[in-house]
Amino acid sequence: ASEDGESMGHCPFCQWLFMVLLLKGVPFTLTTVDVKRALDVLKDFAPGARLPVLLYNGEAKTDTITIEDFLEDKLGPPMFPSLVPQYRESSLAGNDIFHKFSTFIKNLVPAQDEVLQRSLLRALLKLDKYLSAPLEYELAHNPHLWASQRRFLDGELLTLADCNLLPKLNIVQVVCQHYRHFGIPKDLWGVWRYLNSASETKEFKYTCPNSEEIVEAYRSM
Repeated sequence: ASEDGESMGHCPFCQWLFMVLLLKGVPFTLTTVDVKRALDVLKDFAPGARLPVLLYNGEAKTDTITIEDFLEDKLGPPMFPSLVPQYRESSLAGNDIFHKFSTFIKNLVPAQDEVLQRSLLRALLKLDKYLSAPLEYELAHNPHLWASQRRFLDGELLTLADCNLLPKLNIVQVVCQHYRHFGIPKDLWGVWRYLNSASETKEFKYTCPNSEEIVEAYRSM
């Protein structure tokens, strides 16, 4: 839950799984948890756990990737769509961005800011390169295509890779812009095409916390 204890908070891992459920098209009820008041409840069924938590047949799953794998297994074809990326590289694209962002934004030594910012920028450039390079299916349709026009990491449809990356990428943009006056560079066309495409989908738009919520969550860092 957010600071008000009721509306949806900023957790990228919860948003990640929320997007997966929406893409699967399975009916579910969203219940927010005020962790400031509900820690004892969490300890009862998942000692030491942080949200999100999946309970199934009395067993608690507390690792987000484990939960994602479980949902993909239980909610798979033919009743539900597979969300596994076609290209392995799509699952790896941008996987170091959030770590480099966290190191940069939590840094308490001003003299190191420039080095850490450059490290984050390199990770964003690497993602932009992947998003800008045509994938095999695009080249099959147009062998002379020099720049990709696909909407998402793996193609025209959201996959598990996007559910993982997009919530984190949104936090990077909001927090860096607000606290470091360093947003994702506008000349990273691939990244911005990606973010703009995501903003047009209900799966990302409806699960995205308010920017003010994200800013507040990082205020003490």
